[in-house]
Amino acid sequence: MKQLEISVVRRALAGVFAAALLLASAGCATVRPEQRAILADPTMQFDEKSADRAALEHALDNREGSTGGGSVRGGGCGCN
Repeated sequence: MKQLEISVVRRALAGVFAAALLLASAGCATVRPEQRAILADPTMQFDEKSADRAALEHALDNREGSTGGGSVRGGGCGCN
């Protein structure tokens, strides 16, 4: 009976190891040089500066009549 329990544990560990190996190898991909330009497109980037954010900043720049200083927002009169 004890030999059967050890066999079951070994099979379970082998299954967990195989699943971990499959998951680890699933994230690897080879990218050709001509594909890198497509993948480096700004629309493919996952960050806080999305297209919607860029459009909002463009509208604010046009309204305020100035560009830059995106880290501090203020009214220009000294008030926040």
